[in-house]
Amino acid sequence: MSTAPSSDLFLDVRAVHKRFGENVVLAGVDLAVPHGSVVTVLGKSGTGKSVFLKCLAGIVTPDSGEIRFAGRSLDADDAVCRAEFRRRCSYLFQNNALLDSITALENVALPLEQTTQIPNREIRERCLEALRQLDLEKHRDRYPSQLSGGMQKRLALARAIVTRPELVLFDEPTAGLDPLRRNAVFEMIVKYQRQFGFTAVLVTHDLPEALAASDQVALLDRGSMRFQGTPAAFNASNDPTVRAFRDSTDALKESIAALRRGENVNTENDL
Repeated sequence: MSTAPSSDLFLDVRAVHKRFGENVVLAGVDLAVPHGSVVTVLGKSGTGKSVFLKCLAGIVTPDSGEIRFAGRSLDADDAVCRAEFRRRCSYLFQNNALLDSITALENVALPLEQTTQIPNREIRERCLEALRQLDLEKHRDRYPSQLSGGMQKRLALARAIVTRPELVLFDEPTAGLDPLRRNAVFEMIVKYQRQFGFTAVLVTHDLPEALAASDQVALLDRGSMRFQGTPAAFNASNDPTVRAFRDSTDALKESIAALRRGENVNTENDL
């Protein structure tokens, strides 16, 4: 598995393990994230991608392993170190996690109100600027339920970037969206990552979009990272696990053709 030199890494994950009872979810996961890059962790549903991202964010505590951020180890017992990480990092939840009882502007203001001592006037100015940058300023007094799905995604991103983070973690940002909206979300992430300069880590199973949008991709399978490298290297890989995930559409076409010919096809192992 190819990785960037350690001196270039903004986030360096080594041998992270996590289990819930007898269920081993992560069995020694590594990930190298260069500064200013978009890195996407791919994998089938249920492979532990979201658990891995929550371990990075400190929402879930790994059983063992090391996570280094900007050259410093994120020890779960080091409250100062963890607080510094939370100040420099944002997390965009799969379901956006917007509060329907408050307006768009108030949603964006929440992280500044809860984590800083910034005066209310400056908070308002920064929130309006974040909404303006994502073309949402005219919707500032609307409630999330009054916004389209795409607007809600942009609102969640506005809330994530209003603290001016250096790292943004995206948990299945296109879950439940149709292909056109999936494309729009990936375009949005790349556009604003370039505009604001943050480092991005995404987890998804949307392969074509991830390959188009990412500087590097990684494949999580059966608790370990089977591949990390550029999209071109992923497309050229002969690793059986990579090929099975990458070429699943071609495999589907072959299976459907075989079924139409009346042949027996076993699909149970993939479910």
